Amino acid sequence: MLTLKRNEEIIVTGPVEYIIVGFPGNDFTGEIAPALVKLVEDGTVRVLDLIFVSKDAAGNVLSFEYDALEGLAAFAEIDGECGGLISEDDIAYAAAGLEPNSSAAMLIWEDVWATEFVTAVRGAGGVLLEGGRIPHEIVETAFAGLPAAI
Repeated sequence: MLTLKRNEEIIVTGPVEYIIVGFPGNDFTGEIAPALVKLVEDGTVRVLDLIFVSKDAAGNVLSFEYDALEGLAAFAEIDGECGGLISEDDIAYAAAGLEPNSSAAMLIWEDVWATEFVTAVRGAGGVLLEGGRIPHEIVETAFAGLPAAI
């Protein structure tokens, strides 16, 4: 069990994941915020940290919280728990993958939906040996290659 501190103790039981979502041309409008708000409200995930990274045409990098730009105001609706998990090294890593004049959202969340299963696995003495995400494109290709159901 990972325990994070910020003003009060926060207990994280479920698996923790991260994503970096890129937006070419710095064309980030905040349209993903309502979907993320819904995931939080439904108890599917719990946001632990969220940072935005931008690289201008000259390659200069800026990072900022949702409340720093008017275009990100929709993210204020998210009930987050922690913050401070994404480090300067993480920001540099994300920025290295950005083309000039593009941006990214970096998100760390707890998979609240998996908490009961994770607790059962730990209670049974189980340990995670491996895990990972399979990119959508690979899954889509694999399913396209399967024969039609009978």
